[in-house]
Amino acid sequence: MSSVAAVSRDDQHRFSKPTVESIRLIAGFGIEGDSHAGATTQHRYLMKHDPTRANLTQVHLLPEELFGDVEGFVVGPGELGENVTTRGIDLMSIPLGARLHLGPDAVVEITGMRSPCHQIDKLQKGLLKKLIWKDADGCVVRRGGIMGIVIEGGVVTPGDDIRIVLPDGEPRTLGVV
Repeated sequence: MSSVAAVSRDDQHRFSKPTVESIRLIAGFGIEGDSHAGATTQHRYLMKHDPTRANLTQVHLLPEELFGDVEGFVVGPGELGENVTTRGIDLMSIPLGARLHLGPDAVVEITGMRSPCHQIDKLQKGLLKKLIWKDADGCVVRRGGIMGIVIEGGVVTPGDDIRIVLPDGEPRTLGVV
């Protein structure tokens, strides 16, 4: 069974987000009280280039299983900036446009994957290489989680079930947002 392992938010633009008991998702806006909430982009770099750009990164989801895969590092929920830490889902295999039903009410539509950035090494030096690299064929492999927009609002808490609804048609792979 897929579920929510932890939820996090921060009203400041810091890299890590503290875990909280619950988060409230607001349709078309994001997470109440989170610095990345808004109809237009709230990412500092993107705001400098196009502050009118639609916010495709309202919710950041990361699998709890990743924490055990980064050998030599200790990482916990919220430390990589995610809002929802999931359990039991291969997030990176979810296609573009899939909808994740979080708990009884909230729905997040997947818009793309997060590309891990240099700030990760400020958290723990060398950690970035565990989250992004090139494979033997020269293709970039990213394990920074996925991003989405809030379609339907609701309160999300640890332990809530997660249900995936795939989009109609041919699955489309995730790009970086």
